[in-house]
Amino acid sequence: MRIILITGISGSGKSVALRVLEDAGYFCTDNLPPKLLRGLVATSLHEGTELLAVATDARSADSLAGLPSDIQQLKDEGHDVKVFFLTAKTEALIARFSETRRSHPLSHRLRPGQNPADRLTLTECILNEREMLVEIERLGNTIDTSDLSANKLRSWISDLVDTQQAPLTLLFESFAFKHGVPLDADLVFDVRMLPNPHYDLKLRPLTGRDQPVIAFLDRLPEVQDLLGDIRNFVTKWLPAFKADNRSYLTVAVGCTGGQHRSVYMVEQLAHHFQNSERVVRRHRELG
Repeated sequence: MRIILITGISGSGKSVALRVLEDAGYFCTDNLPPKLLRGLVATSLHEGTELLAVATDARSADSLAGLPSDIQQLKDEGHDVKVFFLTAKTEALIARFSETRRSHPLSHRLRPGQNPADRLTLTECILNEREMLVEIERLGNTIDTSDLSANKLRSWISDLVDTQQAPLTLLFESFAFKHGVPLDADLVFDVRMLPNPHYDLKLRPLTGRDQPVIAFLDRLPEVQDLLGDIRNFVTKWLPAFKADNRSYLTVAVGCTGGQHRSVYMVEQLAHHFQNSERVVRRHRELG
């Protein structure tokens, strides 16, 4: 059976991800206590289900500790288990809860004898939840949704679902340093030292996927030297990541605005590796 576990920080988009999987033909269960996971798998097998997606989070904190061993047992039994951990920056989460006027799930948890007036603040809830899920985050692929629209998150989840049969998927992602480094990056490369097409008025409105920008960067020796260094680094260490049983490796390339140089680099790297690896490309700052 193919099993996808959706978990992560409240407000980071787990419901959006689960709906994508439901549309892809998965039988989906939301807010399942982890201690019930193996029972659900057994029942689903009996009923002939081949695709199962489960969402769980800190609301089931009391049974989270056993989740890593349950996942390993399911893998040992021959199931294809993938874990997607969704997260976002604290300020982004606060903004989302404020916009929706929803309360954080942990705000309703009271310790014995605690006065209801002393409930945790939203920020305290988010920080507590991060601590509770720190071991779970290490189980799979982390997706930073801080700057993602719902549509873009749906697209990213679809890409990951399409590539999950590969032993390891290479994700190349461009980003702008001025908006922060992606939380889900495994390797980060800074290309801000390269000449910037932004200062050419004809190239400014274009992106690193447009031919005039590509031609501009193609002819610069320093650009090709850095591109070769990044390509060689990834090539050298990719077998080690595969040997570590990684399902995903996210290589993030950043420049100032995330429009020209980093986009160009990601496109070139993706083109190079796509003949030998399963590749997904992301451009965080592009619409």
